[in-house]
Amino acid sequence: MSGIAELLAKASTIAVVGLSSKRYRPSYGVAEYMKKAGYRIIPVNPCETDVLGEKAYPDLASIPGGVDIVDIFRRSEYVLDIVEQAIRIGARAVWMQEGVINPEAARRAREAGLEVVEDRCILKEHRRLAYAR
Repeated sequence: MSGIAELLAKASTIAVVGLSSKRYRPSYGVAEYMKKAGYRIIPVNPCETDVLGEKAYPDLASIPGGVDIVDIFRRSEYVLDIVEQAIRIGARAVWMQEGVINPEAARRAREAGLEVVEDRCILKEHRRLAYAR
C-alpha cells in the first residue's frame, strides 16, 4: 500500500483549513466529496460558523478531539504557521492542496513526525485509489 493510500485508509478525521461555505470554491467541493466518502470533516475558518452542516473553528487549536489529516487550502506563505499548529495539536499528517508548496513547512512537519503530502488534491488521490482497486 502506498503512503497516500495508507494515510487515507487509516484516517477518519480531516480538518480542512480555509474551508469556505461558498459552493463554487474548490475547498467546498473537495470537503463535500470527502464527507460523502465517509470522513469526518472539520471546517477551520475564522470567517465561518458552519460549513457542510459542521461547526467551524477559527483555528486548529480550537478543535476538540483529535485530527488525522490537516488539509490546507491556504496560500503557500501561510502554511508554516498552520503546520506549527498541526504539530501542536498532534495531527498525524498535513496535506497541502494543489498549488500549495512550502518546503520549509514540509521539512518542519517531517521533522516533527508528521506525514506530508504537498501540491496534490486529496479528492483526486482518493478517487484514483478507489478506482485502482
